[in-house]
Amino acid sequence: MAGGECISRGIIVAAQPECYLALLHYPVLNKHRQVVTTAVANLDIHDIARAARTYGIARYYIVTPIAAQRSLVETIIDHWRRGYGAEYNHSRREAFSGVCVREDFEQVCREIGEYAGKAPRVVATGAALEKGLISYGELRKLLAEGDTPWLLVFGTGWGLADGIVARADYSLAPVRGGSDGYNHLSVRSAVAVVLDRLFGC
Repeated sequence: MAGGECISRGIIVAAQPECYLALLHYPVLNKHRQVVTTAVANLDIHDIARAARTYGIARYYIVTPIAAQRSLVETIIDHWRRGYGAEYNHSRREAFSGVCVREDFEQVCREIGEYAGKAPRVVATGAALEKGLISYGELRKLLAEGDTPWLLVFGTGWGLADGIVARADYSLAPVRGGSDGYNHLSVRSAVAVVLDRLFGC
């Protein structure tokens, strides 16, 4: 959708050529609300890459401080960009063109700032967020204004650590489904829902 706009249910949805996505594996929480590092999941790499490409995300960052995990991600990326996978599946190669792995969240923010010429406005996401939430409609309006880069941040495990949420400019309302209160989507499912609500037609 980059480079244009569409109208969905009477709502103008602007293109977001400078909207980025980061999937954090640290600092995130476990179920006891302790800050931990989680392992990278192969399905998250693939499925979020495809969703990011579909909805015009400029770059998808996989963030982990563990060198062995970064090396694994780089191997997977290389397979789909330049290896046999690139010849076997051209659509997957295109999806992986915007994927990169970085060591920490601040590195991601600095890189976007250098690339875009200004620091990104950070949006925290998570199923457990409760305070100071911005709605999808409100965020859509903000995304349509100006040329500010945006960074959507998703957490693995049991969600983003409090320090990341506090550092964010906005906290997006959690994805809600049925009326019985169950809310435990995989992060790749949550990413797809959020991107469609913000940028889908």
